[in-house]
Amino acid sequence: MIKKKPKSRIRVKKKLKKTIKGTAEKPRLSVYKSLDEIYIQFIDDLENKTLLAVSSISKDVKSKVADIKNKVEKSKAVGKAAAEVAISKGISTGIFDRGGFRYHGRIRALADGLREGGLKI
Repeated sequence: MIKKKPKSRIRVKKKLKKTIKGTAEKPRLSVYKSLDEIYIQFIDDLENKTLLAVSSISKDVKSKVADIKNKVEKSKAVGKAAAEVAISKGISTGIFDRGGFRYHGRIRALADGLREGGLKI
């Protein structure tokens, strides 16, 4: 079962990517989570460029989330920080791409943090 789980996530991710396309005005917000960290990229699919990348280990965010032990709260803080950085770069909206992960727990907390930070997804 352990080998089947990543394969099914990748299959769902490919299926989602066919329907979700980001632009410079409304980029795709691609999410990846590892066991301890969470990553988010703002991607323009028309130009195939990453406009912005924020994670729980990036320099600006690491100091904000260093004392948070709960992974869900950490994800929410990363979402708020990513929204602040995106708004300062001129990005106000986006299309949320959960990357094949279920929309609960850390993924949902990240999306809530993005919304609380002022980003429209």
